[in-house]
Amino acid sequence: MIQVRGARENNLKNVSVDLPKRRLCVFTGVSGSGKSSLVFGTIAAESRRLINETYTAFLQSFMPSSGRPDVDRLENLSAAIILDQERMGANARSTVGTATDAYAMLRIVFSRLGTPHVGGAGAFSFNLPDGMCPRCEGMGQVSDIDVDRLVDRDRSLNEGAITVPNFAVDSWYWQVMAHSGFLDPDKRLADYTEQEWEDFLHRPATKVKAGSQTLTYEGLVVKVRRLFLAKDRESMQAHIRAFVDRAVVFTDCPDCGGSRLNAAALSSRIDGLSIADCAAMQISDLAAFVRRIGDPSVAPLLQNLRALLDSLVEIGLGYLSLDRPSGTLSGGEAQRVKMVRHLGSSLTDVTYVFDEPTIGLHPHDIQRMNDLLLRLRDKGNTVLVVEHKPEVIAIADHVVDLGPGAGTAGGEIQYSGDVAGLRASDTLTGRHLSHRVALKETVRTPTGHISIEGASRHNLRDVSVDIPTGVLTVVTGVAGSGKSSLVHGHLPGREGVVVADQSPIRGSRRSNPATYTGLLGPIRTAFAKANGVKAALFSANSEGACPRCNGIGLVYTDLAMMAGVASVCEACEGRRYTPEVLTHKLRGKDISEVLALSVDEAYSFFPSGAPHTLLGRLHDVGLGYLRLGQPLNTLSGGERQRLKLAVHMAEKGATYVLDEPTTGLHLADVDQLLALLDRLVDAGNTVVVIEHHQAVMAHADWLVDLGPGGGHDGGRVVFTGTPAELVEKGDTLTAQHLRRYVDGSR
Repeated sequence: MIQVRGARENNLKNVSVDLPKRRLCVFTGVSGSGKSSLVFGTIAAESRRLINETYTAFLQSFMPSSGRPDVDRLENLSAAIILDQERMGANARSTVGTATDAYAMLRIVFSRLGTPHVGGAGAFSFNLPDGMCPRCEGMGQVSDIDVDRLVDRDRSLNEGAITVPNFAVDSWYWQVMAHSGFLDPDKRLADYTEQEWEDFLHRPATKVKAGSQTLTYEGLVVKVRRLFLAKDRESMQAHIRAFVDRAVVFTDCPDCGGSRLNAAALSSRIDGLSIADCAAMQISDLAAFVRRIGDPSVAPLLQNLRALLDSLVEIGLGYLSLDRPSGTLSGGEAQRVKMVRHLGSSLTDVTYVFDEPTIGLHPHDIQRMNDLLLRLRDKGNTVLVVEHKPEVIAIADHVVDLGPGAGTAGGEIQYSGDVAGLRASDTLTGRHLSHRVALKETVRTPTGHISIEGASRHNLRDVSVDIPTGVLTVVTGVAGSGKSSLVHGHLPGREGVVVADQSPIRGSRRSNPATYTGLLGPIRTAFAKANGVKAALFSANSEGACPRCNGIGLVYTDLAMMAGVASVCEACEGRRYTPEVLTHKLRGKDISEVLALSVDEAYSFFPSGAPHTLLGRLHDVGLGYLRLGQPLNTLSGGERQRLKLAVHMAEKGATYVLDEPTTGLHLADVDQLLALLDRLVDAGNTVVVIEHHQAVMAHADWLVDLGPGGGHDGGRVVFTGTPAELVEKGDTLTAQHLRRYVDGSR
């Protein structure tokens, strides 16, 4: 048994529990009940910390720092491997092939068997000078600048023809251009001669005399490339980033055709295919191609490559290709790619920790995921899974249910035992395990439709479909069938379309629900009004900030050769504000106490006005347990999506696009989500949801089902109509599973 005694991390209330080793343990409970705090924040974190302590101080300085979890005792831990929903790094040089080592194996195969022979494995690497395309340096794309995003051709320099940030009339950059002697500042750009246009845009750095000064003149495109494009995008200010996103157009490199490789690497072939052809293939097709290669000189390597590719197919990722950038994978896809690395491992007695591994999986694919979890267990490993899906709970050897509620109302063990005992228990999870949402007796009548015509993004095959307005539409289909390509590729950007997805929310460690939603503004105003002082005092980013920690509440100490440590600021005791600010009260509470309230507590504290309305929306989306001052980087993907939805909910007549909003939701919370979607539609909005959860499908007014499979086996609309019609006469994979689900509710 893994013995946990006195766990108090986050909202855990002195939790003690025994978990059987070499078994599959599933942790259930509502969002915010403490599942992740127990599994990730306590058990996995302590395992990682103990392993890191075995390394030298020098090596520890390069590792992420982690303090000891707040727990009295943890016994019988084994090494933990965490497979979470964190997206893979957005490094443009990282692909599915490089992340899984499949491309490295393929490079060796081509270096041995490719004809003509062009060199060793490095000659086929787009990350090494030996193999990369010299023009795009192995990126596969080149950036070009849309000149009309930089200038207004109908104006002169004196009239503000340059629309680039920091190039306004009389700015320093403008003065260098206007006084260079190459250009007439009163002449319209449209009237420039060919030479003037060349000097204006592309002239390389040139020394020029302007009065008594010697200046360096550069053409506008040259300067923009140096000032903006050479910098890391994430470090740019928001308005600069927005300009770059508008002005820079990425196209496939004309020299390598987007393959990233030089001509020599592309010339070497096996059975008529180059390594770039292989990397661009759907993995299921590549697996078949590799099976046809039978050269004994690389037999052991080919065996490993076949096993790896077959694992990717088996885990439901056969529709991907090895050249797919890893930064474009969803959280669920990223978790499954990480999982592949461990399926063939010889290690046993390891603790594998999963965070909702079924995210992004159609009911058809969940069985395969279950098989993989059981395989890991049967090799002698302990498998800990945080999960809400009944199909996964059903295969557990042991279930731990936390609750009864979320936040301060959670953090207690409600049940620990086998699945049969959970079903018989009177816990929220036990009562909902067999719960089914019935098909609607009557569906809403559409008010119109949004047309998508000739969609061919990614694997879509010239798809034309009408999305009805004024109703709840669910877009479904197996992983890789083209759902996201259809919805995210063709709806955002249209007038009135609001996208609330699970992507990370941009912001620093100071960002929290109060700042993100705009709630902090009216709260600061209320404090200022009640105390007769200015509102800026109540900002931890401004005048009211504790000078010791600059309003963060933590002091970060660099220990040189040891991992850095974050400790609570002694001056403000983590409250982030100066003592003077904390003397000002609003109905008996200071600003730090208000920010420590949960959304539901704050809803009662602010009985009217803008804060009350906004807090009500946060409650409606199921985030009543979040603290107002909780850092945004602690939120899960599902919580981030619901936070974005709450911000946009005031907009009427909008089209809301949601991406798997049931992510992270307990079975009992799904009903609350459906009620929220109904309220949005009944208020005159259109709601389009990408979803695999049968409860949401059953509750829809209209379904769009893509498939029939994933990758090149998908990309077609295989059904449109009401859920009742799909259940009655549909023959798709979705129809089979929805029929089985609905039958369970009768």
